[in-house]
Amino acid sequence: MTYVDGMVAAAPANGKKAYLDYAERAAEVFKSLGATSVVDCWGETVPDGEVTSFPMAVKKTEDEVVVFSWVEWPSKEARDAGWKAFEDDPSIFERLGEMPFDGKRMIFGGFEKIASS
Repeated sequence: MTYVDGMVAAAPANGKKAYLDYAERAAEVFKSLGATSVVDCWGETVPDGEVTSFPMAVKKTEDEVVVFSWVEWPSKEARDAGWKAFEDDPSIFERLGEMPFDGKRMIFGGFEKIASS
């Protein structure tokens, strides 16, 4: 069963190129570790909420945008093996470089894909 890692963060609004460059490097890494696809999105219509919202969840400031990404894996087992390889290889962090957003405000999780159309 397909497995998905999802991520939401706040990135500097003037840092779209830096984010895209980082995302492309990350996609290469994840695909080399077994991911089948990687999608990165730059927020355009991401409203503030009254109780909860993407901007509230990542504590977005006025000079930031919400970014939304996911990595698709063929299975949870493939994902677990990929993440283990990621964590065990310190050279990956050198290849990726510094994250162009505040990783402390990133939210993420792993999900079993149950439907797709």
